[in-house]
Amino acid sequence: MEETIVSLKQKTQEAIDKALDHLKQELMKIRTGKASPSILNGIQVDYYGNATPLSQVANIGTADSRTLSIQPWEKSMLAPIEQAIFQANLGLTPMNDGEFVRISIPPLTEERRIELVKQTKVYGEDAKVSMRAARHKLIDFVKKEVKDGYPEDAGKKDEETADKMVKAGYDQIDKILEAKEADIMKV
Repeated sequence: MEETIVSLKQKTQEAIDKALDHLKQELMKIRTGKASPSILNGIQVDYYGNATPLSQVANIGTADSRTLSIQPWEKSMLAPIEQAIFQANLGLTPMNDGEFVRISIPPLTEERRIELVKQTKVYGEDAKVSMRAARHKLIDFVKKEVKDGYPEDAGKKDEETADKMVKAGYDQIDKILEAKEADIMKV
């Protein structure tokens, strides 16, 4: 009995960690008005008939605080890279100069900043829902074990532990969202 509750606690912690990692990945994709190569994460380029991550066919860097520079390893990849960026619908316009693909990051309007903050809060709530689901699974299992003879006071402690784990996860989410919101709203 004890072994399975311990392993379920570990799985709950892993679910909390996964939710936090996923949140961080999603927030990296939200642009804040500054050029960051992470904006292009997830873009797939047609590389000889295969969908390949952009980072595997080109060097991505920042020329300055508002310009991304993409240098493909093969010049024949310039057009497919440009096309993939358009298709990603990021609101960015790539410019091909024959050597590089450059992307100028326009400054964000106040309205767009508010939309992005709302979007980050949605991602944060999704992460919290995921954590609550993991907590529910653990608590339900503990309650079932208590009915089957597991000591009631130990069951209560396990429930409190689950609550503390999720509360710590919530606190981390709030800190992450607060930092991202400050970054987005900074002009």
